Amino acid sequence: MGSLSIWHWIVVVIVVMLLFGRGKISDLMGDVAQGIKAFKKGMSEDETAQATPPKTDVPPRTLENQPKSRTEADFKHRAETERKVEGDMV
Repeated sequence: MGSLSIWHWIVVVIVVMLLFGRGKISDLMGDVAQGIKAFKKGMSEDETAQATPPKTDVPPRTLENQPKSRTEADFKHRAETERKVEGDMV
């Protein structure tokens, strides 16, 4: 009872053939095959692109006018300022 017999599968195949027709199923399978081929081609192109990095004549950008690293005095000054502000709010 749990498994489907051969007659169940035959009925299912006939219903599918009636709904979709022979031409639509073959077109669908052809589209699936083209999709697989395009996927494989894209994967192979991606691998070759990773193997050879792009060549550029532009030098790498540098960040200018960056603030200097904070010192211990900067942190103490900020802590004092925060204490003053919190004291004013109370």
